[in-house]
Amino acid sequence: MKPPTIRSMMLLATCLLAVFGNNADADQKPLKVFILVGQSNMQGHAHVRTFEHVGMDPKTAPLLHEMQNDDGTARVCEDVWISYLSSNGEKLGRLTSGFGADENKIGPELTFGIYMQKSLNQPILIIKTASGGKSLHTDFRSPSAGPYEFNEAQLEGFRKQNKDIEAVKADRVKATGHYYRLTIDYVKKVLADINQVYPDYESDQGYELAGLVWFQGWNDMVDRGVYPNRDKAGGYDQYSNTLACFIRDVRKDLSAPELPFVIGVMGAGGPVDKYLPDQQRYSGIHTNFRMAMAAPALMPEFKGNVTAVLTENYWDLQLVDLRAREAKINQKVKKLQTEQELSREEQQATREKLRAEEFSERDLETLQKGVSNAEYHYLGSAKIMAQIGKGFAEAMGKIAVTRSSFDE
Repeated sequence: MKPPTIRSMMLLATCLLAVFGNNADADQKPLKVFILVGQSNMQGHAHVRTFEHVGMDPKTAPLLHEMQNDDGTARVCEDVWISYLSSNGEKLGRLTSGFGADENKIGPELTFGIYMQKSLNQPILIIKTASGGKSLHTDFRSPSAGPYEFNEAQLEGFRKQNKDIEAVKADRVKATGHYYRLTIDYVKKVLADINQVYPDYESDQGYELAGLVWFQGWNDMVDRGVYPNRDKAGGYDQYSNTLACFIRDVRKDLSAPELPFVIGVMGAGGPVDKYLPDQQRYSGIHTNFRMAMAAPALMPEFKGNVTAVLTENYWDLQLVDLRAREAKINQKVKKLQTEQELSREEQQATREKLRAEEFSERDLETLQKGVSNAEYHYLGSAKIMAQIGKGFAEAMGKIAVTRSSFDE
């Protein structure tokens, strides 16, 4: 047998390379890109000073280890980059704290990025667009939902207020879909120049739109004008239909027909069956809205690639109890002030005395370290927000597993 010639060896090597590629190409995976969209709770109002509270509960202490370094400084994720557009402008860089509503706050992006990267074990790019006080019925309304139409009750209200109805309609046309278009345009802008955000990105590597998280709802839930039957079954059906249109349109406009969607179902206030007496009047409305938000995940056309996360499951009932007890103290002080005309100094002394009688030192520490904002912003609690972000990541991972089983 003749030994192989140099020419035949070169030909064999070329064939092997063509079939298997070189090692560098084999190891190179498309950059995973995740989109986070919503209003103020997607922005995030959990102040960094509430991080310590995460570690006060043994169940959530492991989260704190992922969120910060041993010296208490915020962890910077080496393999997760974020491009964030909000009402405050644009912010780019490696994922860390400060990508919330302001530089001292976090939203769900922090732990979402941390746990997605741990799951995928490869670089990730997050594109986040969020602005407070925005509705789905108007601001994020997508093309296939059609134009926003005022109902007769709204029109009658405008007439009673002597408003120029045609001008009101024109303003609504101008506002409709503005934040939807802003989101799509921003995602395309970032993807057109990924190196601006993620310097190590190589164009031949490519990218994959791997999922979108939608976390919005407050402005729709409280709008009795748009949803006049919100206290009745089906009162928020319009929200479900508009959200389904949003999912379809995002997939179409980003050329990602099966883009995984995670719906963060509004859960401020916690589980309805755990509501305190002063919350009970909202239980029906909140239940109806949460069901409407989750509804698209049950539609047959979205089977396997849309899921809902009930953020009420991450609510902190201890903080609610402590806040309720503190509210009663404030009411007592107010009553005493009215009856006895207490000075400001006397009011403060009375409040401190009642707090010392009502709360343990641990209670006071929990209140001081656990809360930084209002209930509708999930108490500004890093403990709550960190669990939500992780929950979103876990849900996204389950969609990936489900899609893989379908493909097989």
